[in-house]
Amino acid sequence: MISSDLSASLVSFPGELLTDDEVASITGYLIPSKQIQWLDSNGWQHVLSGSRRPIVGRLYARLKLAGLKPSETNAVTETWTFDLTRVS
Repeated sequence: MISSDLSASLVSFPGELLTDDEVASITGYLIPSKQIQWLDSNGWQHVLSGSRRPIVGRLYARLKLAGLKPSETNAVTETWTFDLTRVS
């Protein structure tokens, strides 16, 4: 369970998390307790906000909807490196 302070800070980054409407669209339910039940029964990882709303990561949802099993190996990572050789 996430503390309400952390939950509030997560809400400020809507690009990384599914919106309430998106979670409702995936689960087919508007009521958070029903959404949680659907997510649990369908094997979706999520955390709960301080108000007991399910929080689902956008990248995780994309992988699940594509039929992939989300893991650390198929998650997108940054491909840049810190290269000081080009600095004069």
